[in-house]
Amino acid sequence: MTDEPPSPDGPDEFPTEEELPDDPVTVDDIDPFTVDDGDFEDIDDFAGAEWKNETTADERIRTVINRTTIPKSAGDIANTALVSETKARTTLNKLAEDGLVRSYQTDSGKLYGRDPEWHLLKQIRQLAGSETLVDQIQRVKQELAEYRDTYDAPDPEELLISDRELTQDELDDVSHWRTAKRELSHLRAAYRLKEAKEQAATVTEPGDRQTGTQTPTRAGNQHLLQ
Repeated sequence: MTDEPPSPDGPDEFPTEEELPDDPVTVDDIDPFTVDDGDFEDIDDFAGAEWKNETTADERIRTVINRTTIPKSAGDIANTALVSETKARTTLNKLAEDGLVRSYQTDSGKLYGRDPEWHLLKQIRQLAGSETLVDQIQRVKQELAEYRDTYDAPDPEELLISDRELTQDELDDVSHWRTAKRELSHLRAAYRLKEAKEQAATVTEPGDRQTGTQTPTRAGNQHLLQ
């Protein structure tokens, strides 16, 4: 007899009271996943094997280098990306030629790190595509205004060079204040990029007249760049 697939609406028949187990079922009795993890000593090995199975070597190298803020050797990157050192070095050199990675020659050998300019432009492009870009700008501007009001200072540097002795909590605020200023500059750059793309979209072939009109919201949101 061929087993039929279970109905998406549930079973047609349910067990009777006599068919139910005498003892209640506990969580320990339920095994929702059938995973053969006997070949792995710990969860890191298992996760690494799954990552390697679901991605290509180039994808893993790109993922690792995109998260590398401090330049590392090809061997270190290879270990993290689960590839051979030769493969890592070949891919990294190609990415360096494409301008996505920077290489640094040191006494101990060549090191690789993500190109900071390319990474920044990537972040700005992603922000420019966000539907909540204006809301994010408003949120950060409000955060900065609260810092200025709290410490009666125009920026965190002014607070640092003042005669005021800062507590650890206040020093933490200075760090967050700086991060918020940097975030706002990135958000504003993304907003300018978004505006430029929208304006470019109103132009047809070279030499043709511009079509469409400037939206009122564009002019109304100029205060976001101030």
